[in-house]
Amino acid sequence: MNPAGARAEDLCRRLLERAGLKVLARNWRCRFGEIDLVAEDAGTIVFVEVRYRSGAAFGGAAESVTAAKRARLAAAARAWLADRPETPCRFDVLLVESSDGGRVRWIRDAFEG
Repeated sequence: MNPAGARAEDLCRRLLERAGLKVLARNWRCRFGEIDLVAEDAGTIVFVEVRYRSGAAFGGAAESVTAAKRARLAAAARAWLADRPETPCRFDVLLVESSDGGRVRWIRDAFEG
């Protein structure tokens, strides 16, 4: 991960914690892929994808969450949940674009797994 991406993840982790979520894991990896942040929000497991873009040359941060990326996240989330008791979960996406002054846009329950 490049330094700007790592700073974006740090920014998003702090935002989640200030909002009352408990971060359980960062950059959790399995054979299906990586989950940037795994958090807990009042009994719900939240799988968080952080997308950072320094410019719009290759599309914005939101456009970078493709169907293939969503499928990899869902597979990794199933692996995370495999050894845990059944619990509600959701997928959130946090978008950080330097062209927007580094402001974070938080999309809760961004897609179904």
